[in-house]
Amino acid sequence: MRLILWLLALSAAAVAVVFAAKYNDGYVLLVKQPYQIELALNIFIMALIAAFFIFYIAARLLLRIFNFSQRHRHKKANVMMTTGLKSFFEGDYATAKKTAPIAFKNADSSTVKAINAVIAARSAHKLEEFSQRDNYLNMAAKDAPDERALRLVTQAELLLDQGHPHQALETLQSLYSTGGLQQTAVLQLELKAQQQAGNWYAVLELTELLQKRRPVNKALIREIRLHAHIENIKKHATNLSSLNKYWHHLSTEEKTDSKLAIAAARAYMALGNCDMAHEIIEHSITTDWNPELIILYSECLDYHVSRQIEKAEVWLKAQPNNAQLLLTLGKLCTHCELWGKAQNYLEASLSVEQSHAAHLALAQLHEKLGKHELAMDQYNKGLGLTLKQLG
Repeated sequence: MRLILWLLALSAAAVAVVFAAKYNDGYVLLVKQPYQIELALNIFIMALIAAFFIFYIAARLLLRIFNFSQRHRHKKANVMMTTGLKSFFEGDYATAKKTAPIAFKNADSSTVKAINAVIAARSAHKLEEFSQRDNYLNMAAKDAPDERALRLVTQAELLLDQGHPHQALETLQSLYSTGGLQQTAVLQLELKAQQQAGNWYAVLELTELLQKRRPVNKALIREIRLHAHIENIKKHATNLSSLNKYWHHLSTEEKTDSKLAIAAARAYMALGNCDMAHEIIEHSITTDWNPELIILYSECLDYHVSRQIEKAEVWLKAQPNNAQLLLTLGKLCTHCELWGKAQNYLEASLSVEQSHAAHLALAQLHEKLGKHELAMDQYNKGLGLTLKQLG
C-alpha cells in the first residue's frame, strides 16, 4: 500500500513538472550581494522537489541509524542487567558489580537505571567496597530521582548491615517524609534498626503496628516486644517510682510472662523492695513454672520469710518433685533456722537432681550446725559435680 502511494505521488510530481515546463516561462532571481543568480522557474521547482526527496531520504537514513543504535543499546542493557542479576543471586558479586554499571549506562528507563544502580551498590557492599557502593547510590539519586523508594530502602538496609543503625534511621526518615502507608518490609527494617540503636520505646510502637500486618511472624514480634520491655525495665531499675510506673503500665498477660517477671523481680530486689519482687514471682509462677523464678524467690529475704515458706509448700503439693522448689524451701527454712526441715528439703532436692547450688546450701547448713566433716563432704561433691559438668 505504501509503495502504491509513493508511485502515485511520483507520478503526480512528474505531471506537475511537465505542465510547469510547458506552460510556465517565468524565472527566479536569487540575490546574495554581490552575486545574482537567475534560474528558470521550471528548474527551480525541479530543484526544490529534488532537494525535498534528498532531505527526506537522508532523514529516513539517519532515523534508521538512530533506531538501530537505540535497539543495540537497549539489547546491550538487557543482556548486562540479566547477567548482573544472575551473577548477584549466584554470589558472584565481582561480575555483578562489573556488568550492572554498563546496564545502567545503556538503559533508557529511570526504573531500569535504578535497578542496575542498586545491583551494583549491593554487590559493592558485599565486597566491602563502601565508597563505590555510595557512588552507585548517588548515581541512582541523580539519574533516577523518581525511584527514591528503591534507593532509600536499599541504602538503609546496607547501612544497617554495616552496623550504622542511626544513619539507617535517618535514611528511612527521608523516605517517610513523602508520607503514605509504608510497606511491612520497610517497617520491619526500621524495627531492626531501632533494636540495634537501643530505642526500645520505638521498638514497642513498631511491634504494635506490625502485629496488625500480614504476613508477620507473630511469635517473633511477641519475643521482640518482650525483649524491649525487659530492656526498659533495666533502664528504670535505678528509680523505684519510675519502675513502679512502668510495671503497672504493662498488661496482665505481659506481667505473667516468666522472663518479664524475672527481669522485674531482679529490678525490685536491686532497689530493696522484696515485697514487690515476691508478689511478681507469686503472680507469674501460677502460669509458668520457670526454674529461675523459683530460685529467685529465696534470694531476697526479709521478715516475711515464714509466709514465703507457706506459699512455697502449697506449690510443692502441685510440684512434689521439683528440685528447684525443694532447694528454695531448704534455703527459706535455713533462714528461719528450721534446721530439720531445711535439711530434709535440701536432701530431697539432691535426690531429684544433683546440683552445685543444693550441695552448697546443704554444706552451709552443716557448717551452721557445727558438722564440719559433713559440710566438707558436700563442698567436695559440689566441686566434683561442677568439674564434671565443665569437662
